[in-house]
Amino acid sequence: MGDTRPATRRDTERAETGRRGAVVAALMLAMALAALDSTVVSTAVPQIVGDLGGFSVFSWLFSGYLLAVTVTLPLYGKLSDTFGRKPVLIVGAALFLLGSLLCALAWNMGALIAFRIVQGLGGGALQGTVQTLAADLYPLKERPRIQARLSTVWAVSAVAGPGIGGLLAGYADWRWIFLVNLPVGAVALWLIVRHLPEPRRESAGKARVDWAGACAVFACGGVLLTALVQGGVAWPWWSAPSLGLFGAGIVLVGVVVAVERRAAEPIIPGWVWRRRTIAAVNLALGALGLLMVAPTVFLPTYAQAVLELDPVSAGFVLSVWTLSWPLSAALSQHVYRRIGFRDTALLGIGTATAVLLAFPFLPYPGAAWQPALLMLVLGGALGLFQLPLLVGVQSTVGWAERGTTTASVLFCRQTGQTIGASVFGAVANAVLASRLGGTGDLDSVARDLEAGSTAPGTRHAVAEAVHAVYLGAAGAAALAFLALLVLAPRVFPVRGE
Repeated sequence: MGDTRPATRRDTERAETGRRGAVVAALMLAMALAALDSTVVSTAVPQIVGDLGGFSVFSWLFSGYLLAVTVTLPLYGKLSDTFGRKPVLIVGAALFLLGSLLCALAWNMGALIAFRIVQGLGGGALQGTVQTLAADLYPLKERPRIQARLSTVWAVSAVAGPGIGGLLAGYADWRWIFLVNLPVGAVALWLIVRHLPEPRRESAGKARVDWAGACAVFACGGVLLTALVQGGVAWPWWSAPSLGLFGAGIVLVGVVVAVERRAAEPIIPGWVWRRRTIAAVNLALGALGLLMVAPTVFLPTYAQAVLELDPVSAGFVLSVWTLSWPLSAALSQHVYRRIGFRDTALLGIGTATAVLLAFPFLPYPGAAWQPALLMLVLGGALGLFQLPLLVGVQSTVGWAERGTTTASVLFCRQTGQTIGASVFGAVANAVLASRLGGTGDLDSVARDLEAGSTAPGTRHAVAEAVHAVYLGAAGAAALAFLALLVLAPRVFPVRGE
C-alpha cells in the first residue's frame, strides 16, 4: 500500500505529459498548414494560370487569403475567450480543410479565389488560437520552449514551402498542393478532439456575441485592406476606386467605433488599447510586420538583379534568417529573466535597426555572403524582439482575455505587413522610375529577370530602390523602439499562474 500513491502520481504525470505532447504535435501540424500555405502556392502560379487562366487577377490568390485571415483574427480571439479554444480551433481547422478541398476542385480562377478566401477564414482561427493555446498549456517559465517550436515550424515552412510547391506542380498536379492538406489536417483534428482539454469556466449567464461588431470589423478591415493591397497594382493610388475604398473605409471605422461602444461584449474591447503594455506591444509588432516586408519581398529581387544570383541561391540569402530567428527566440528566456521583457525586446529591435541601416552601405554589387550575414544577424535580433513581447503580453492577462489579446497582437502584425507591402512597393517603384527616366517599375524588373537580361542601369536602379526600402524598414524599427521605450512599463505586470 505504501507505494501505491507515488506510483499513481507518477502514472498521472506520465499520462499528462503524453497528452500535452499530443496536443503540441496537433498545434504544430495546424501551424504548419497555415505557414506552408502561401509559400507552397506561390511556386505553382504558372501551372495554375496555365490551367485555369485568369492571369490578370491571380494576385488575389494571395490577397484574398491574407484579407480573410487578417480581418477574422479579432473575431476568433473573442470567440475563443467566450466559448473556449477547442471549438474555435476545430471549426477553424474544418473550414481550412473544406477550403483546401474546394480549391483542389476549382474549375476557374474566380472559383479558386473564392475558395482561397474560405481557406483564409479557417486560417485566421488556426493562427490566433494556436498561439493562444501555447500560453494556456504552459506556465510562464516553459512558454519560450513551445513558442520556439512554433517559430521553427514557420522557419522550416519558409524554406521548404517553395520546394514542395515546385515538386507537386512539376511532377504531379497543382491540385495536390491543396489535397496534401487533408491528411495532415485530419491528423491534427483527431489529436485536438481526442487530447485537447477544455477547462471548466464559471458561467455568468448566456454567452453573448457581438455579431453586429463582428460584421462591422469584417467589412471595415476588408475594405481598407483591399484598398492597400490593390492600390498601385490594380489601379493607381489617386484613382476613383482607390479613393472610394479609402473613403468607405473611413466611414466604416466610425461605424465600428459606434457599434463597439454600445456592445456589451465588443469584438475589439477598449481595454486592448487602454492598457499600456498591450497597446505598446500592438504598436511594436505592427512595426515588425511593416519592416519584415523589406527582406521577404525585396531581398530576393535584389539578390537576382544586383548580385546576379539564380533563384535558388537568392532564396538561400533570404532563408538564413530562418536559422537564427528560432534559435534566438529559444534562448531569449535567459535574457528576459535577467533584464525583463521590455529591455530584451529593446535590445533586439535596436540591433535590428542597426542591421537595416547597414544594408544600404553594402558595396556594389558586392558578394552574396554580405547580405546573407546581415540577414543572419537580423533574424537573431528579431527573435530576441518578438518572442519576449508575445510571451510577456500573454502573461499580463488571464485565460478569459488571452484570446483577444493574442488576436490583437497578430492582427496588428498582419496589418503592418499589408501596409508595408503597399508603402514600400510604392517607394521602390518611385525610385526605379526616377532612376530609369520614368519607364521602370518592379514588374518590368521581374520580366527582365525571367528573360535573363538585366541591364547595368537597371541593376543600379534596383540597388537604390531596395536601399530606400531598407531605410524605410529601419525607420519602422526605430518606431517600434520608441513605442516600447515610451509606452511599455519597464516591468510587465505579469499575473500569477
